[in-house]
Amino acid sequence: MAAVRLSAWVHGTVQGVGFRWWTRSRALELGLTGYARNARDGRVHVIAEGPRAAADRLLELLRSGESPGRVTLVVESWEPARGGMSGFEER
Repeated sequence: MAAVRLSAWVHGTVQGVGFRWWTRSRALELGLTGYARNARDGRVHVIAEGPRAAADRLLELLRSGESPGRVTLVVESWEPARGGMSGFEER
């Protein structure tokens, strides 16, 4: 099964509330690599690579309402994995 790359822009109250740490924990549990970083406009940008099923599950979790803070919108895009990442970082 080919690996995918999920790019998700998470909108809402997601900075300063432990959201990147929570996302990192969920991604590592799912076996994904990548990062979550704060954007200057208050969003969090999540890049995750791995099996499609795991990336789909992470996307579900981002939208679940179970994360720290308050997510109002998640805008995702998909492409083939690029590779070159190990682990999952908070940036």
